Amino acid sequence: MFVTQGRDIPVLDPHGTIADQQKTLILITVALGVFVVIPVFVLLFAILWKYRASNTKAKYEPELEGNKGLEVLWWGIPCLIILALAVITYISTHALDPYKALESDKTPIKVQVISTKWNWVFVYPDFNTATVNYMNIPDNTPINLELTSDAPMNSFWVPALAGQVYTMNGMATKLHFMADKVGSYNGSTANISGEAYADLRFKVNAMSDTDFYAWAEKAKSSTNVLNDETYAELSALSERQPETTYALKTEDLFNDVIMKYMHSGGTSH
Repeated sequence: MFVTQGRDIPVLDPHGTIADQQKTLILITVALGVFVVIPVFVLLFAILWKYRASNTKAKYEPELEGNKGLEVLWWGIPCLIILALAVITYISTHALDPYKALESDKTPIKVQVISTKWNWVFVYPDFNTATVNYMNIPDNTPINLELTSDAPMNSFWVPALAGQVYTMNGMATKLHFMADKVGSYNGSTANISGEAYADLRFKVNAMSDTDFYAWAEKAKSSTNVLNDETYAELSALSERQPETTYALKTEDLFNDVIMKYMHSGGTSH
């Protein structure tokens, strides 16, 4: 922790319910690992000191056998740690299932995510709007994502809010998360997916309910229109686009993108 102090490491500075649980899991796992690592290094330096060249009194016994106490110690502790990790992993795997909806008194916001070769497209079907390379959400509200790819397989990751989930063409994956405070959070691909993968970045802006719904109302009247034709142009671009807001003028863009690859039977990796 001293090494990371003062550094901007989103995984260790979570601002979402899922990311916070993931941080706790990381710290528990590291703490358990320390019980193995520290004794190893302590014994290493102790042995180096005891059997140094100048210590002629040290008795070297390479064929030592039958010490049941030591056998129990160096086999028992690692086995207990592995058992503890197995239990923790089993519990956390189910608790942090990205397909598991979050409990809340608020109505979830549905966002459909499409990764292209150079850009991220966020579709809000319930608000008749869409965005490119940024996503606005209300804070303390469950966000239900459906994700797919209109390009090679990719990976969606906002480390301060949730874990990463793959986007694959011809299918939909899911991710549920919730930001616990207002702020702007960096997202990116966690996958090496081609020439432009380093530029596949986006922002997630968590705002108050009032600000979000005011933005959504204004966004659906944007002069930029996203329909089948303009989406085809966007997905064919070979450069990153600036953050853009669109009025959504197509009924089922997300499923249309999925079905495009279902008919072809091919998947890019």
